[in-house]
Amino acid sequence: MLRKIFLPSILIILAYGFWVSPNFKEIAAGVAIFLFGMLSLEEGFRLFSGGTLEKFLQHSTDKLYKSIGFGVIATTIMQSSSLVSVLTISFLGAGLIGLAQGIGIVFGANIGTTTGAWLVAGFGLKVKISAYAMPMLVFGVILIFQKAKSLKGIGYVLTGLGFLFLGIHYMKDGFEAFKETIDLTAFAVEGYKGLFIFTGIGIFATVVMQSSHATLVLIITALAAGQISYENALALAIGANVGTTITAILGSMSSNIVGKRLAGAHLIFNMVTGLIAIIFMHQIMYSVDSISGIVGIASDDYALKLAVFHTIFNVIGVLVMLPFINKLVSFLESALKDNTLKSDNGLDSAKYLNDSVLELPATSIAALLKETKHLYDNAFKIIVQGLNLKRSNIISSMELNDVVKEIYREDAIDIDDFYNRKIKGIYGEIIDFSTKAQSQMSPGDIEILYKLKLANRDIVEAVKDTKHLQKNLVKYSTSTNQYIKEQYVAIQRGLAELLRNINIIATTDEEEIVMILLAKAKLHTKKYDILANGTLDNLIRESLISNEMATSLMNDSAYAYAISKNLIAMAEVIFTDSSIDSNSITEEMSITDEDIESILKKEK
Repeated sequence: MLRKIFLPSILIILAYGFWVSPNFKEIAAGVAIFLFGMLSLEEGFRLFSGGTLEKFLQHSTDKLYKSIGFGVIATTIMQSSSLVSVLTISFLGAGLIGLAQGIGIVFGANIGTTTGAWLVAGFGLKVKISAYAMPMLVFGVILIFQKAKSLKGIGYVLTGLGFLFLGIHYMKDGFEAFKETIDLTAFAVEGYKGLFIFTGIGIFATVVMQSSHATLVLIITALAAGQISYENALALAIGANVGTTITAILGSMSSNIVGKRLAGAHLIFNMVTGLIAIIFMHQIMYSVDSISGIVGIASDDYALKLAVFHTIFNVIGVLVMLPFINKLVSFLESALKDNTLKSDNGLDSAKYLNDSVLELPATSIAALLKETKHLYDNAFKIIVQGLNLKRSNIISSMELNDVVKEIYREDAIDIDDFYNRKIKGIYGEIIDFSTKAQSQMSPGDIEILYKLKLANRDIVEAVKDTKHLQKNLVKYSTSTNQYIKEQYVAIQRGLAELLRNINIIATTDEEEIVMILLAKAKLHTKKYDILANGTLDNLIRESLISNEMATSLMNDSAYAYAISKNLIAMAEVIFTDSSIDSNSITEEMSITDEDIESILKKEK
């Protein structure tokens, strides 16, 4: 309802402004060109973010000071705290970083956004910036039409910068011309009344433009043209800082609970920072004058003094909030609880799949990988119980013979019920999400996505095959016929060993161990081919088992082989380095069956 009223109202106000003053058109056009430049710049950095940005983020946020540093650097380079906030929410949604790390990045982004004010006040207003804009636009547009992703990214960045410079030029000229017809300083309000009024205007302007950077440029150009007073400009800057949280809040709407918590942290931080700036306005203004005098900024250069003010109050906000980050995290976790995974009917749902992670192919793939592991965790439990074994024994160091002896329960569990509650829903969400994600992916990303979809299919098929295997396994593993019992216990033991090895693969960082265990698993699947190894023929020929038993054993050996094959294929995708060609693991290591057997003997 609000959106339906909001947009027409803005359009009516703009139309009225165009009608009242032709010079207002130039200012509005400058703002529009600037905002379009920001969109182009963001698009350029998104094209470059297919690996570099993500890796840098993951390796640069393990400490709080690194998170803050990343926020400062990323925002300085991209000149958009909003983009950094949205990307951070995307990484949070994908589970790549924690909430405390995300808050650190937001703190750093607030400091980084001050560099934009310095660039505009120190360079944009003192140089004929449009002269730089034109060549950038020409070269940028040419590069945008290139097929290479890197050239296209450079093109968008150049075009974005060109439009930013052009927008600043039009805003600057517009305010200069506007002053001849209407002097906005007549509307200046002094004291705390003016402080609160213009803070509110700054919030409103930033909400409308969805960019504190654009609001700051507008403020600086208006201030440089003498259209607003210095004190009111400071209040507008405070409002712009608070208003920028709206972008993070909107970005978090499609995220999971951690994204919403980050938006809450962003709002709290900017509100506290704004209040500090308002309460201690006179003291901060005195600091601005002192620092300006030290660095040689003229007393009447209010545009640069605004940049100093913007930097000081953001740094103060970070310094004040730093000691309370852990408490802020605890507060947000208690105030915004995750109820998505809890339901009265026991249905499990996806943890990591949400629209916010679709911002980048890398976060989409990371979220899918984590969700696939979540699906496997559920499947691991039901496969173990379907084999009538205990999960705690599988992942322990207990002897496998003892693992098989300690059964889970006397009767068969309801795998269909578990499948419907813990597997089916998540698998459906993964397939739906994959369809959405691939629309903006490169061929290389789509290939990875395809492998993940196959891994999920393998998990589901393993669960279904366990259901088929379960009935006879429970029946014959306690049979009075010693021979059929031995065969089914051997199936139990073999699958228990495979599950234990996959658990080790999932929890180790040692690449060599992973490859050895995968090779070992592949070797051991051969034992399920009871026709090829002559086991079944021998049992029938010696009349050791009945025809019914023989048929069941042949079918169930096939199910055991399928379970093994599917789980190994899944493990190769989700638990190994994607840069390693799993099909050539044994080739690269020159591992033969005899080598593995000798390694296994040494292990024993």
